[in-house]
Amino acid sequence: MIAKLKALFSGEEISLEPSGDDKLIATAALLIEAAFSDEEYSEEERTTIADVLKRHFSVSDKEAEDLIQEAEKLHANSDQILYFTRSIKEHFPIEERVHIVEMLWEIAYADGELCVYEANLVRRICGLIYVDDVESGKAKKRVLAAKGLSE
Repeated sequence: MIAKLKALFSGEEISLEPSGDDKLIATAALLIEAAFSDEEYSEEERTTIADVLKRHFSVSDKEAEDLIQEAEKLHANSDQILYFTRSIKEHFPIEERVHIVEMLWEIAYADGELCVYEANLVRRICGLIYVDDVESGKAKKRVLAAKGLSE
């Protein structure tokens, strides 16, 4: 996947067939995008991203750190999320897409507050990966309940 993304950014032709790492890279990139959406990428958000990746994908500390570093590089080299959302939409079932939305809400609430830019990004990603408002709302409520927050 990393090679595919580098090829994409360099203009080379690539195969869009998913590899085993596609879900992890695409998800990590979207989580990084969510963290940057309020233009304040804090260490707390970075730690939350690592925790989310480790918890949801059973990756090691090192693997989570590698994913985050690669996603940060991709974020710095691209202002588009379409490649990642298209990969997720086309290759992963709805249950996994809802799971990714839940992870996005976790990042959006990492600092205990939701800013309008974070909420807007999550809603936009939901539309791009075909997760409806009802499922997104349920995912958001699960995150709020787990964090002991209210809307």
